[in-house]
Amino acid sequence: MLTATLKYIKSKITVEPTIGVVLGSGLGDFAEQVSNPVIIPTTDIPHYPVSTVQGHSGRLIFGTIENGVRTSQQLLIFQGRVHFYESNSLERVVYPIDVANALGIKTLLITNAAGGINRQFSPGDLMLIRDYINLTFENPLVGKSIKASERLGGYFDDSLLLLAKNIARELKIPVKEGVYCWTKGPTYETAAEIRMMEKLGADAVGMSTVPEVMKAVHYGIKVLGISCITNMATGITGEKLSHDEVTDTANRVKHDFTRLVKEIILAL
Repeated sequence: MLTATLKYIKSKITVEPTIGVVLGSGLGDFAEQVSNPVIIPTTDIPHYPVSTVQGHSGRLIFGTIENGVRTSQQLLIFQGRVHFYESNSLERVVYPIDVANALGIKTLLITNAAGGINRQFSPGDLMLIRDYINLTFENPLVGKSIKASERLGGYFDDSLLLLAKNIARELKIPVKEGVYCWTKGPTYETAAEIRMMEKLGADAVGMSTVPEVMKAVHYGIKVLGISCITNMATGITGEKLSHDEVTDTANRVKHDFTRLVKEIILAL
């Protein structure tokens, strides 16, 4: 499968990307920053998983970004992703990471829309992911040979986390830092489940990211994770949740999100 996927993608590009960016729900507009983009709809790519969720366009975008002074390394932007609840297959969920690795990606910026559990958070906050809790207990590396270092955790790169914090400070963009909790979905969590996650130390919750991070680190790719807190989780405020709120909040904060991610990429 991967051979056919790569053959098709390579027939459309002439560059060798080194930085990958995964854009979560409602965050796809960042792709507009790419200069002279080569755009490949995922529906055209053999064996490539296709997202069915609102806010996930389903395109691979190759190119660079510029700020008038600097030009970034070559990028591969994943505009949208497939969630575990869409396919019930971890192999499909992490297939884009297999593609990224095969194309030469060395650094991955992975983003998502998440519900806020930390009561100091508010919708519209950006959270740098320090660690995660895997409440699905699913793992894409089961059955694979892994290095001893992978058994120790530490999935998010400390140097990238520090870089992101410093750039956010320079841009005067307030950012939080915290622990992301992965659940299967497709339904939102109950208030009781959120209380449990809060006691476990989770700051935000969502239905993606963790398996992709596991697979990326397995390949030796350095990872930085950013959550956009698009709503407060069930029971935190008493308000009813909806996917429209997720995409609306992501749209509201896209200016700061775009500035932050752009400058991080340019600094790499």
